[in-house]
Order: sequence, then C-alpha cells, then structure tokens
Amino acid sequence: METILFELEGPIGILKFNRPEVLNALNRQVFLELISVSSQIEKEVMPKVLILTGSGDRAFVAGTDIVDMENLSSVEARAFALLARQAIDKIYELDRPVIAAINGFALGGGCEVAMACDIRIASEKAKIGQPETNLAIIPGSGGTQRLSRLVGPSRAKQMIFAGEVIDRRPPLNSAWWTRSFPMIN
Repeated sequence: METILFELEGPIGILKFNRPEVLNALNRQVFLELISVSSQIEKEVMPKVLILTGSGDRAFVAGTDIVDMENLSSVEARAFALLARQAIDKIYELDRPVIAAINGFALGGGCEVAMACDIRIASEKAKIGQPETNLAIIPGSGGTQRLSRLVGPSRAKQMIFAGEVIDRRPPLNSAWWTRSFPMIN
C-alpha cells in the first residue's frame, strides 16, 4: 500500500493516512486501500482495537483531494462519492473499537472518517469541521447524519450551514464538544 500505513503493536492496530504532502487528503487510491485494510481486519482476530491517525504533524485527513476531483465528469464524481461512502462505512461497521486520534486538520471527508470511529480524541492542534458549503457542495459519506447524532441537529446545522471549523476548545458549558471530541495534548 502506498497511501495507508498499517502496523500492529500487540493487540492494537495503527492505521496512518500517509499523504502528508497533501495533508493526507483522500483520493480514490486512499479509499481503495482503506476498504482493503478494513476487509482484512474484519477477517482477523488482531487487532483488538484500531487507531486511525494521520502521517506528519499537520493533518489527520484534511478532506477530499479537490485537485483529483475537479476534472471528474458527473458520472465519475458519483462513482467517487459511492466509493468514499463505502470506505467510510467499512470503518463504521468494524466489529471492534475504532479510535480517531485527530492530530491536525480533520475537515470534510476527514471529519467524516473521524465521525465513523467509535471514539474521537483531538489534539490541541486539531481543526475539525464540515466546510463543504464553502465550496457550494454538501457533506457526503454520511457526514450530515453522523454529525447530527454526535452533536445534535441544531449544532450540526450551524456547523454545516456556516462551514464552521472548530479550532479550539469551546467554553466549558459546551457539553457536546467533550462528548464528541475529547481533547488530548
């Protein structure tokens, strides 16, 4: 595999998105490799727990690789969206705990990957959001549904409609934040 690194450390599997030169942006190859690794994990006893993170020190996954998408026909774009949904759903459906260790940007598709995990832990450098509306598109791959379930419909609408990116710990009275994206150093 070229775009994903996977290793076992005892009972823990660590999957790293490995395109740091483009902030680990998602493309067709990443999705195909993610489906392949997830399918293999489903068949194995190990790992007992899977941790997803990004290579480099700037991004978990900064979103979908827009450069790859801009020349797609409508038919190709639809096929790409279906592939993305399939890959992210594979993470969501794994039969063991999956943890997103958000070590930087988790935007658009990256946020959707994180939301497909059972637990999300964000570093102080994390920037999380669904900014697709800034590109005149809506979140795909289950982003609107999963975000609503995690933070509530009203807060999800605010984040999606405004293309809001969370880049710091909200005030202490923001209980939705601590449930959905606990902070780590």
